[in-house]
Amino acid sequence: MRQIVLDTETTGLDPRQGHRIIEIGCVELVNRKLTGNHYHQYIQPDREVDEGAIEVHGITNEFLQDKPRFADINDDFVSFIRGAELVIHNAPFDVGFINSEWLLLNKKSDLVDNICSVLDTLTLARKMHPGQRNSLDALCKRYYIDNTQREKHGALLDAEILADVYLAMTGGQVSLSLGSHQEESSGNSEEPVIPVKRDGINLVIRQASSDETEAHERYLDMLSKVSDDQCVWKRE
Repeated sequence: MRQIVLDTETTGLDPRQGHRIIEIGCVELVNRKLTGNHYHQYIQPDREVDEGAIEVHGITNEFLQDKPRFADINDDFVSFIRGAELVIHNAPFDVGFINSEWLLLNKKSDLVDNICSVLDTLTLARKMHPGQRNSLDALCKRYYIDNTQREKHGALLDAEILADVYLAMTGGQVSLSLGSHQEESSGNSEEPVIPVKRDGINLVIRQASSDETEAHERYLDMLSKVSDDQCVWKRE
């Protein structure tokens, strides 16, 4: 499964008032694993950025003067996200702006619902943590995600942080290809492989390495902290 964790920065709050996208940041997950592939672009919006927006993200009109327009970057952007599930925090905001840009280009066939599915992590967080604060910063604190570099909002940095938050919320990053006999090697040679024959079928049991065991224990420790020591897997 291919997912694109996406965030945007904009000139203001409402595309219906003529506000535009000025930054797009995306990171790629394949089978819940960060691939290292990303898409990042600043965009000249052909309008002034609101002062209140500059206070949030720090992107000035002067900085954007020599950046490409959305029409110039559209094909590369669409190619990067097409067919993926978009993972977005407060998805209606970003999807509304992206669709608005495509309508300005008369590209109705490229509206988000036509080329991608969408998972809203804010909706997911509200279901998992009803009655609690579920901003990205609040989720970072809840799931012990380091966001100390986030002095201001930035699309690529926020997408990277959201990817970590999403994986923590939904069970962690998968690093093994379970449909193949060739798992990715961590470089650790202490993984014993135990052949087992059961009902005439040859099975292979690959035990966890010490690094994987330690990572598992750290994750259980995190679950215990966020659940007031109610993690059933930590009980003796």
